Amino acid sequence: MRPLFPNATDAEWRDWRWQQRNAVRSLAELERFLPLTDDERRGCIETAGIFRLGISPYYLSLIDRDHPFCPVRMQAIPTRAEAEKQPGELRDPLGEDHHRPVRAIVHKYPDRVLLLALDHCSVYCRHCTRRRITSGAEGGISRDELKEAIDYLKAHPEVRDVLISGGDPLLLGTARLDELLTELRAIPHIEIIRIGTRIPVCLPMRVDEELAKVLRRAAPLYVVTHFNHAKEITPDARAACELLVDHGVPVENQAVLMRRLNSSAVAIKDLMQKCLTMRVRPYYLHQMDVAEGLEHLRTPLSKGVEILQSLRGWTSGLAVPHLAVDLPDGGGKVTLQPDYVVERRASETIFRNYRGERYAYPEPRETDCSVPYDEIQYQKFNQPPLPKLRILR
Repeated sequence: MRPLFPNATDAEWRDWRWQQRNAVRSLAELERFLPLTDDERRGCIETAGIFRLGISPYYLSLIDRDHPFCPVRMQAIPTRAEAEKQPGELRDPLGEDHHRPVRAIVHKYPDRVLLLALDHCSVYCRHCTRRRITSGAEGGISRDELKEAIDYLKAHPEVRDVLISGGDPLLLGTARLDELLTELRAIPHIEIIRIGTRIPVCLPMRVDEELAKVLRRAAPLYVVTHFNHAKEITPDARAACELLVDHGVPVENQAVLMRRLNSSAVAIKDLMQKCLTMRVRPYYLHQMDVAEGLEHLRTPLSKGVEILQSLRGWTSGLAVPHLAVDLPDGGGKVTLQPDYVVERRASETIFRNYRGERYAYPEPRETDCSVPYDEIQYQKFNQPPLPKLRILR
């Protein structure tokens, strides 16, 4: 794993802070390690003032030196196309800035919020949708701004689910992350915490016993990671994910569909099946957002539906993610799937199955689906309330 860094000791290589200190952050450094194509060299130059370059030694070691279409290489090294803004592309493609009551909070959905914990990453993915923040253009997120975010959450009892992202929140020191999670867990109406992170993919040595225990104490907490290709599932990445799961921290995966990188049923099926072997649940397959400079990586919407159709029935349902489109300018997520309905009749609905064969599902004669109780009665039927959530020590 370390031919590019022969002088690194085992202890240094396993130290995530050493990895951060030795990340490749310039064209000159990158050319010391890899022969670049003219397109990549121009991409580094032309995107220098637009978006950060940063690749951890670990992730750099996964790049195929001789293959310009290596899926790790395509995610880490810019090309000229990234510097070109195309019609329809947006600086804030998800419309988050319309819903930022305070700097570190995006409150776009009724019962859940995005908490922006910091602005930097271990690797700056070329498909980043939040590059207006992770480029460093806004400046770092301060302790005062995070306190302001906590105060906002305390004042909004409708919020039950907090997704911590950024940047990559697992780049916070363990003690600082523990402090933030403890503050969130002290808010009675927050039921669920999620952490969006690429650390198991790009910097797996960051995941250690101490971190896993801190995350477990904040249960129910979910780690949502971001493998895009099976080439990223290395023994180190597998060990990081399994350590989290072994400590009772569920891990789910969100992949992004990218043209010529993973835009085939073979690549997506392999990725999802390998995720399951390390107990990581496939969650979303994202259509590429319309962020500036990403036109060259976007696929037609029909390609994602085609891939999903190639998975359903041909692999376990556990390996079939939701195909999600985050609508431009703040419309929120919607999901797509193949249409298996051939015909609707009063008495039956005709379907085609995954093999294309036709089957009839008989419709019931009674169609009144109203429930015979109101919301207050429902609460009486419901189970006793859950015990008060607490930090597990």
